[in-house]
Amino acid sequence: MQRDESAWMVTGVSPSGSVTSSLSVDTDVLSSDVLSSSESISSRSSWPAVFQVPRFSYDAELKLTQAAVAYLKDGTLFSPDPKLKSDVLDGLLQEIVKYKIYITGKQADQVAQSLIKRHPCLAERGSDTGYGGWKTSIKYKVSNYRSQLKKIGCPEVTVNALKNKPEGKQSPAFGVKKAKRAEVNFCPAYPATETEESLDATRKALLLDSKRKNNREAVRIQMEKTFALRRQEVVRDTPMVADFMARWPALFEVTEINAEFKRITTVPLQSKFLSQIDLHSDNLIKLFRKRGGQIGKSLQATIEKMTDCDIDAGRECLLKGLCMYMGEDPENLVQEYVGIDEVDVSKLIDDTTVGIYVLREHGSSEPEDIGVVLEGLKVLTDLDSIPSAVTMMLGLMYALNLRYPPDLRYTFEALQKIFMELDEGKLSNKVALLKNRLFQ
Repeated sequence: MQRDESAWMVTGVSPSGSVTSSLSVDTDVLSSDVLSSSESISSRSSWPAVFQVPRFSYDAELKLTQAAVAYLKDGTLFSPDPKLKSDVLDGLLQEIVKYKIYITGKQADQVAQSLIKRHPCLAERGSDTGYGGWKTSIKYKVSNYRSQLKKIGCPEVTVNALKNKPEGKQSPAFGVKKAKRAEVNFCPAYPATETEESLDATRKALLLDSKRKNNREAVRIQMEKTFALRRQEVVRDTPMVADFMARWPALFEVTEINAEFKRITTVPLQSKFLSQIDLHSDNLIKLFRKRGGQIGKSLQATIEKMTDCDIDAGRECLLKGLCMYMGEDPENLVQEYVGIDEVDVSKLIDDTTVGIYVLREHGSSEPEDIGVVLEGLKVLTDLDSIPSAVTMMLGLMYALNLRYPPDLRYTFEALQKIFMELDEGKLSNKVALLKNRLFQ
């Protein structure tokens, strides 16, 4: 993970593909660019529930209007000429890339379906759905567009190139870094007025600013500005957590984890996570009570611990109950250490890859410390509650592009897709069953 030097430049392209020029930009002008740099971060939106078909070129709309008149008159279906079909696909493509450049089959289906709904005259003869051919054409169009983006150095595409694979792992399928958890800004390009060197200079300044007191706003602006650099490091270099913490210590705070999650997904983390747990609490409790067998007994014991007077304790029980319901051990999520000295606790934490720890004294109901562990490191400490710790762990999974722990994969999938409503259309059988029962 190497970065160096600082340069404020505009226009032109450096040998590495970064935007540069021999023209320097005045720092007074750049003070406004600090804010405008966030435009590249939020240039995309989450995939819409209903895909809106855009208006096409003037001549394309004219041809479609004439075809629509014939369709309304006698039901005549319209076979577009190659030029019109190309115009339609180009228009759809430009709308698609507002959201993502890797689309799923279901999303291509959604686009094609919306096209036929908007222009019924374009329905295909002999197709079960009326848009099967359009769906295939859309997928090919987006795929070809990615090839163009790769040639001009779009980082979200080039990161999947063979030259970016580790030595000895040159299979095209190895370590493909596509957005897989509904990330909207998975691997963004640098802001137009920035280079890797200028952003790294900001990162170095951030190291100093993050140590100063009452400097929250300056840190926020610098973290926003360096988002693209940070994401490219995470996705491209897959650094160890210890190395990444040394380069970006400001990220490992509750405020910045919340901000980073929103930059990546456009969805607020902590507020939505906790409110969704509360929203589904009654239905979760009903499901827990219906569960039979040994798991049902454990769930019943967990429910009995819930109290009306402590909302965090109730949320904690729900989260642990969710683990049990998904057939996973809540001790893999939260490990409590009672009356154990710091040396022994440190040894135990060293062996933890991913988890939450709680330190308590004998006979004390209040924890001394709650924190998150990644790769044997305490990355967060002194958290308010276990639900807050679970929230931050989910946020760090996104911020560091980490896989979910194998022994908690269904719990985290449920948290992501049901509660956070991210990529909720594609569910494993276990999570789909939970969702169906939860919304009955």
